[in-house]
Amino acid sequence: MNINLTLISQAIAFAVFIWFTVKFVWPPMLTAITERQKKIEEGLAAAERSKKDLELAQARSTDTLREAREKSTEMIGGAERQAAHIVEDARAEAARIISLARVAAEGEATVAAQRAKESLRDQVALLAVAGAEKILRREVNAQVHSELLASLKSEL
Repeated sequence: MNINLTLISQAIAFAVFIWFTVKFVWPPMLTAITERQKKIEEGLAAAERSKKDLELAQARSTDTLREAREKSTEMIGGAERQAAHIVEDARAEAARIISLARVAAEGEATVAAQRAKESLRDQVALLAVAGAEKILRREVNAQVHSELLASLKSEL
């Protein structure tokens, strides 16, 4: 065997191998590599979008939490103001009821005092008539002397 023939046959076999590889093996490998690169790029883009979405969601949740705190603070303040207003109204109503009760009590006391005065006047008039009867030693007729008794009551 000749070394030149071996080298030439090996060169031809290698050339056929390269041609076969370029023609049948290389295109599917390039397609698979290209698809894999696209999938990786899409995955990286999706990861970047997810990262941005997460940042936006965190910002929104922070804003929502802040707004909720502000709203709850406003609601508590409103409730406190309303409670103070209700207490003030209750105090005013209590004061009004107390003043009405005082006026009613004073009115009742005045009416009772007037009744007592009238009763005392009647009794004094009866005592005066009884005393005059004893002094005059005769009976005084109340119906006959009603005008005199009425003026006596008003004087007392």
